[in-house]
Amino acid sequence: MSKKTQAYLVLADGKIFEGFAWAKTGETFGEAVFSTGMTGYQETLTDPSYHKQIVVMTAPHIGNTGVNTIDNESERIWVSGFVVRNPSPIASNWRSEKTLEKQLIDSDVVGIQGVDTRAITRHLRDQGAMKVGIFSDTKLSREEMVVKVRDIAPMNGAYLATDVTTKKPYIVNPPAGVATKFKVAAIDLGIKAATPKAMAALGMQVHVLPLSTKLDEIKALSPDGIFLSNGPGDPAAMVDVVELVRNILNAEIPFFGICFGHQILGRALGFETYKLPFGHRGINQPVIDLTTGKVEITSHNHGFAVAAPKENEFHTVYGNGRVTHISLNDSVVEGLEMISIPAFSVQYHPESAAGPHDASYLFERFAQLMSSPKFGLKDNNAKR
Repeated sequence: MSKKTQAYLVLADGKIFEGFAWAKTGETFGEAVFSTGMTGYQETLTDPSYHKQIVVMTAPHIGNTGVNTIDNESERIWVSGFVVRNPSPIASNWRSEKTLEKQLIDSDVVGIQGVDTRAITRHLRDQGAMKVGIFSDTKLSREEMVVKVRDIAPMNGAYLATDVTTKKPYIVNPPAGVATKFKVAAIDLGIKAATPKAMAALGMQVHVLPLSTKLDEIKALSPDGIFLSNGPGDPAAMVDVVELVRNILNAEIPFFGICFGHQILGRALGFETYKLPFGHRGINQPVIDLTTGKVEITSHNHGFAVAAPKENEFHTVYGNGRVTHISLNDSVVEGLEMISIPAFSVQYHPESAAGPHDASYLFERFAQLMSSPKFGLKDNNAKR
C-alpha cells in the first residue's frame, strides 16, 4: 500500500484538522461550509452556488455511486475544495462513468480525507462559516498556513455571479409530447440545469439569459414571466440586478425567484439581507408554508437571508406583501409574495437536485401566476 500524503484543513480562527491528501494534491482556499445531505454529492459539486466555497460533507461515506454526466448541474465542478471522512475507493452503480476521486483530479479540485467531519461541522456550527484552506504535501509551517488563509477575500461583499453566468443565451424547450404554454426569461446568476428542465416539463419554453441582459432585451422576447435563479456571492453586492428586478416589478411582469433570486427580490422590495452564522446546506431542511400550514422537507444552499417581517403583511412601494415560508430550524424567512402584483420567491430549491420533491408545486404556482397575473398570488393560494 502506498504511503498517504499528509494534508491539513486550516481555518481562519487558527483551528487545524489533520488528514490525508485526496483528489488533487496542492492548496486551495474558500469559505468553509457544511452540507448535511447523505446523497447528492455530484449535484453539490456542480452547483454554481458553491463557487469559492470548500464543502464539508457531514455524511461519512462519500463517492459510493461514482459520477455520471446526466446528474451534473452545470458543465464543471464549482467547489474550491472537498472535505470527506471516508471516500469510497470504488464506484458501484450502473450509471457510473468514473470514480469521484478521478473526476475531482480531472477537474483540478483539491480535497482532504480522513478528517473528523463531525468535529469540523460542530466547530463551524458554533463559530460560524469562515475562511479556510486545504494544504497537502506542503512545507509551510502551521502559522504560515493560517496567515495565507486569513489573507483571502471574504464572502461578504463578493460579486461572483459574473464568474458563473452563461456567456450567451440558450433555450430549454418542453420535452416531446408536452405543449408549449408559456415563454419564460430566466436570468442566470448560477442556474442549475434541473431548474429550466423542471419548468420545461410544465410547458414552459425557458430562455436562459446572461445576468448582463437589460430589461429592454428581456421585453423584446415577450415573455409571459421572468425567473431569477440561484447563484453565489453576497446579494448586497448585486446592485445592478436589484435595480433590474425593481423595473420588472414596476412593469408587473410575473416574477419568480429562488435562492439568490429570492434574496435579490427582498432587497428590491427594500429589505436588508444578512449573513447567516453557518447557512443552510443540504437536502433535509424543514420549511413550513404559512399559507397552507403544510411542512415541506426541502433542498437548501444559502449563506444569506432576507430580513423581512414575519408576523403581518408588509408594505412596500409596490404594494403589500407577506412572508409565505419560514424555516422550522431557525425561523429564517424562506418565502415572499406580493399581493397586488405578480411576484413571489422562495429561498430553497424546488427543482430538488438533489433532494425531495415536496416543493415542486412552486413551478405550478409560477404557471398559475403567468396564466392569471392580475389576480396576484392570494387567489392562487386559496385554490391549493
